[in-house]
Amino acid sequence: MTIVRVNIVFLVILWSSALALEEMKRLDPAKAGFSTERLLKISSGMQKYIDDELTPGVLTAIARKGKIIHLETQGYMDVENEIPLREDTIFRIASMTKPIASIALMMLWEEGHFQLNDPVSKFIPSFSRVKVSSTSDASGKTGVLEDPRRDITIKHVLTHTAGLANSYIGNRQAYRKAMYVPRPKNNAEQINRLSKLPLNYHPGEEWQYSQATNVVGHLVEIISGQSLDKFLKERIFEPLDMKDTHFYLEDTKDGRLAAQYAPGKDKKIILQDPGTNNSRWITSKSDLFSGSGGLVSTARDYLRFQQMILNEGELFGKRILAPSTVSLILENHTGDLPIWLTGPGTGFGLGYGVILDRGQSSSPLSEGSAYWGGAYCTISWIDREKELIGLMMTQVRPYNHINIRGDFQVLTYQALVE
Repeated sequence: MTIVRVNIVFLVILWSSALALEEMKRLDPAKAGFSTERLLKISSGMQKYIDDELTPGVLTAIARKGKIIHLETQGYMDVENEIPLREDTIFRIASMTKPIASIALMMLWEEGHFQLNDPVSKFIPSFSRVKVSSTSDASGKTGVLEDPRRDITIKHVLTHTAGLANSYIGNRQAYRKAMYVPRPKNNAEQINRLSKLPLNYHPGEEWQYSQATNVVGHLVEIISGQSLDKFLKERIFEPLDMKDTHFYLEDTKDGRLAAQYAPGKDKKIILQDPGTNNSRWITSKSDLFSGSGGLVSTARDYLRFQQMILNEGELFGKRILAPSTVSLILENHTGDLPIWLTGPGTGFGLGYGVILDRGQSSSPLSEGSAYWGGAYCTISWIDREKELIGLMMTQVRPYNHINIRGDFQVLTYQALVE
């Protein structure tokens, strides 16, 4: 009897390990409705940016109906040392952290810890004392300060409608000094500083990109009783086998960390952060885990996360969210508010941007698609109508002088023929 029990346990362990390591399979593009000939245009479209020295290298990936139909690397992950980009390269994903942190908070919503219309001050009392600046001045030294017309809710911070001061509008110098000098030790200290800055507008009345998702991340910590990095690891990364997604790295992961570049005076790339042990993702360790933009990841890991969302909350038998919760997350929650960062025809869900009108947005993505990108020129989207995921990774910041992300989206859909 003892031997039988041991064997059963052993078999369960083997089954669990096999499940955790199950991979997204690759499929002939033609069997997934893509033109193999037209897919070749992606390579030439990305290569022109590499040849013009506007980006070091590019990884592009497309999955449809749970299968990878395109995954290609071009150029370098380290230009100076001519190290080719790899499929398992680790990239700084910046704001593509936001959907992950938002999903984490919605997992706690599912467990009944809060309602979306609950005030943030229920969990972070300092937000009960916030004021609104008539001039969007983070220093609070000019203009009139008045009480907000309504509380900041959890839904407001998930949708960037909370009114939080930011570095995009108003006194940038005052904002950056208040938020980063000296560097906050942890999320609690950073969010406490943010709560003391005047709001740029009354909650719910505008959409402005901000550090709202850092508040989301700290809410995860307060409600769960765990640091954000630990919660994400235990509740999302380990179940989905996202083994290369982290806030900080111990080392270069066998040389897989990409170097990061910036445009020089002639727009040609210059090294900004190396892919060596001198990278700030290795040397700048702290207890500050940015839900707004702190993660590094790989194409494999991020595709797994996105496929879980496209599968309505489940991947390879591991359920993260209920289908109804995923549906709620991907709805537009900002009404008719202008989303100035992404333009007309777009809205915002609970952590993702959403396409509302293809005509107004001029986007090739289907209406209802969810997407977001990162400051190092990465982007990923989920097209529920086409059952498709797109992903592009590179490492250049800033990137507003190149249209590589939009080009990849167009090149993806021109190759989809059925």
